Amino acid sequence: MNNSHLASIAHSEKICFDYMDFLSASCKKHWRFVDAIYGVMPIFGPVLKSRVTTSQTRNEQLKELALQVVSTQVRDETNIVRLIELAAQLGLVVFDIQLPYTLKAEQLAVIQKECAQDTVITLKGERMSITIPCKN
Repeated sequence: MNNSHLASIAHSEKICFDYMDFLSASCKKHWRFVDAIYGVMPIFGPVLKSRVTTSQTRNEQLKELALQVVSTQVRDETNIVRLIELAAQLGLVVFDIQLPYTLKAEQLAVIQKECAQDTVITLKGERMSITIPCKN
């Protein structure tokens, strides 16, 4: 890791997302057609980013965007990869995801394979810690 990446980690806010909160909110959500499309085939970009405001914290922004792409209709590994991708788009460098259960080694391997090559994912019980590489 380079010094600017270490400085980003040192100055970043430590956030922990509760995966179950996303899933339960997803179940209660009133779905529109476009939301259903995002749930099956998420499109990250201007459409999603336009729904968040600059006055929101990154935590609030991620929660709002996650409601558009986290779905009970897909595997947990897919949802977790989507959360990691959203966090990276929002510029988060280090964060945790609190899971309802410990992932199996196979599940963790699937997640790691789908993430950016230098993304570091560690699992301690039901808590997943993610460090995303800085884009220079």
